[in-house]
Amino acid sequence: MTQHSRDTPQFYLTAPSPCPYLPGKEERKVFTHLVGERAGELNDLLTHGGFRRSQSIAYRPACEVCRACVSVRVVVGEFKPSRGMRRVFDRNSDLIADMRTAVPTSEQYSVFRGYLDSRHYDGGMADMTVLDYAMMVEDSHVKTRMVEYRLRTPDSGFTGRGGELLAVALTDVIGDGLSMVYSFYQPEYGYRSLGTFMILDHIARARKLGLPYVYLGYWVKGSRKMDYKARFLPQERLKPEGWVRTSG
Repeated sequence: MTQHSRDTPQFYLTAPSPCPYLPGKEERKVFTHLVGERAGELNDLLTHGGFRRSQSIAYRPACEVCRACVSVRVVVGEFKPSRGMRRVFDRNSDLIADMRTAVPTSEQYSVFRGYLDSRHYDGGMADMTVLDYAMMVEDSHVKTRMVEYRLRTPDSGFTGRGGELLAVALTDVIGDGLSMVYSFYQPEYGYRSLGTFMILDHIARARKLGLPYVYLGYWVKGSRKMDYKARFLPQERLKPEGWVRTSG
């Protein structure tokens, strides 16, 4: 009979459910719990192996026949923004970004709720309450931060603080990079391309911190929801043989 150490993670498999990215397909996930003193170390290890974090759970696809979900990470030191990305950065030069301890607020939830209702009203998170949101932010045993993006005000030069909250990113700080767990923004500011801007800001932050990667989660070829991730080049994609670099 094999005895398991308290620190040895136990993995579980979910039942099949409809795939949120490719119509007509089903998904299964393998998952484990991120708890205890070694949660951060385990999260680092599993992120390198293609897992994502949701609250105190680390998971990755484990579909029987489909391998469409591919983990991607941006190579920070060699990243060069396209002309369009530079325009996005300039368009949002009036924003102040503040990385802080992951604490949920009613202001964040208001932006989160508007984002879900506008962009993901039929998704799995559509019914999340303010308590559910608080759990998403607080239920973490790893180094997690919130990055708030606010409009600059006339007083910002003196106070260092911004005004209206436009966007938020929930981000893990791991050993070799920043892992973007979830980001959202006010839908009426969609013309600013805030999703792209937050990734660009994280790449800049990782560079300042001396971290080599920004983890973007899963890229799914053929899924319009995921097409944007392929634009951040060069990047590495996790294949059966390991992380493989691509520049296009």
